[in-house]
Amino acid sequence: MADELLLEARGLCKAFGGVRAVDGLCLHLARGEVRALIGPNGAGKTTLFNLLTGQLVCDNGLILFQGERISGLPPHRIWRKGISRTFQITAAFQSLSVLENVQVALLSRDRATHRMLATARRLGQEEAVRQLARVGLADQAERPCFVLSYGDLKRLELAVALANRPVLLLLDEPTAGMAPQERSALMALVSRIVAEEGLTVLFTEHDMDVVFAAAHRITVIHQGRTLAEGTPEAIRGNARVQEIYLGGGGG
Repeated sequence: MADELLLEARGLCKAFGGVRAVDGLCLHLARGEVRALIGPNGAGKTTLFNLLTGQLVCDNGLILFQGERISGLPPHRIWRKGISRTFQITAAFQSLSVLENVQVALLSRDRATHRMLATARRLGQEEAVRQLARVGLADQAERPCFVLSYGDLKRLELAVALANRPVLLLLDEPTAGMAPQERSALMALVSRIVAEEGLTVLFTEHDMDVVFAAAHRITVIHQGRTLAEGTPEAIRGNARVQEIYLGGGGG
């Protein structure tokens, strides 16, 4: 794993009314690492993801990506700088085919959405098929999304995120709602792609078996603040983490 700093978040704050979802949180990601972000429900994990990707604007703090300030930028500009994400609830276009969902991402990446009304069915088709093949969905390219299983929808969302050729991939509960065997298969797929592409990954996850198997380092947050950070072994043995999260049924 490289020591080069890829993303730095300093003192991030975000409040909703009187509730501070993120409260002075700091995060440093090295290029090439796979980092898990864990914590009880309501700890601020998804809010942090939304701050990093521009869905929310921080009340205070600074986000740097590859040395450039991205806090305050709209989501599409952050996406084009090389940060892709998936969501807790799959966000595929249900009325489009599996192939067309990836094509839309490719057109957006290449700033060619103005061409969609003309020959969109052919634009980026070969690359879209390659992306689907990477996640094992090439044989389902022509199927409409609404007939896919939940596990296949998760894989499609990963293909859409990868179509951006990201430097940093954010996965928000990538295995939520999946059977144990599906979870292991999806994270093995992610690990293989990370190794091939040299990606940096930040992911949230409630399944601790997935977390300890996949992560190089783990950041634990509680009430919008960093509680602990370290290797899986260090986090597993941290008494405070055990009290608040691992041994406390944090969900």
